[in-house]
Amino acid sequence: MNFAGQHKGLANAEPVKPEDGPKPDVAAVPKTGFRGRYAWIGTAASIVIFAVSLGVLWKLVQTVTWAEMHAAFTAATPSQLGLAFLFVTVSYMFLTCYDALALRQLKLTVPYRTTALASFTSYAVSFTLGFPLLTAGTIRYWIYSGKGLSPAKIAALTVIAGFTFWLGMGVVLGLSLIIEAGQLAALTLTSIRLNQGVGLAALIAVVSYLAWVSLKRRSVKVKGWRLELPGASVSFSQMIVGIGDVCAAAATLYVLLPAGLSFGFSTFLAIYVLAAMLGIASNAPGGLGVFEATILIALSSLPRDQVLGALLLFRVCYYLVPFGLALVMLGAYEILRRLRRARAAP
Repeated sequence: MNFAGQHKGLANAEPVKPEDGPKPDVAAVPKTGFRGRYAWIGTAASIVIFAVSLGVLWKLVQTVTWAEMHAAFTAATPSQLGLAFLFVTVSYMFLTCYDALALRQLKLTVPYRTTALASFTSYAVSFTLGFPLLTAGTIRYWIYSGKGLSPAKIAALTVIAGFTFWLGMGVVLGLSLIIEAGQLAALTLTSIRLNQGVGLAALIAVVSYLAWVSLKRRSVKVKGWRLELPGASVSFSQMIVGIGDVCAAAATLYVLLPAGLSFGFSTFLAIYVLAAMLGIASNAPGGLGVFEATILIALSSLPRDQVLGALLLFRVCYYLVPFGLALVMLGAYEILRRLRRARAAP
């Protein structure tokens, strides 16, 4: 979702210039045809994941009555709710660091209160409504453009924030799969070697990326723009921030689960990350349906109504409450901005 280097910032992003001279039409046609022919695969995979997960979730929910679900939903103690909101706060504070690190890489100076507002509101809204490129991008542009950031720089900021999220997810997934391979195998009916192999592959991918950006300046092309990636120092900071965000988000759900769990937090981390990654792959807002189905299957040894109650409370605490707060903050921001313009007008 995920992040003072020695390299230049993405502020120097430049449009990719076409090579001199005409290009043969023969080379262009196959490339376009390839993209057009296989562009539907990602969308089809997302639809399949979403549809299968909804079917599984529906079957699982059928075994729980409304009375049981209501009782589980309202069974949370004040201490559980307090801890849950504490971890929600910590998670969203780490999310503000996503934008702060990106601005640092871009060598742009923006007050932290502006960074925190743009980051918190964009994530809170996009988590709930989905379509992050549209929702989060619009909110970021709305706030950051007032501070002089161009659309290209805001796009670069979004790309860096995405690397922060995935670096954190990769490390948490890799470590938890390796450390808790045996217990995860018992919970998810997989093999220990498979869990260790996937975990090792995730860690190798992260370490390889860090080594790759350490050797020399690296860049990626995004919609005609060449964006220079952060170097090793900033990338390592991104990884730490991403780890903190993922762990805090997982802890929010963990403290809401029923008492007497037979597994520790590190085991649950792997389950949470896998569920979150499947939710992202489905393109559903907040991974709705896919995330819940994955958690319910992995925690099938626990009372299903209590797990469903915890999942519903997690949605309220981590998604709905921040979403409502974000709308209030955006409304207040717009009112204050209009008042300042009115006072500044002759």
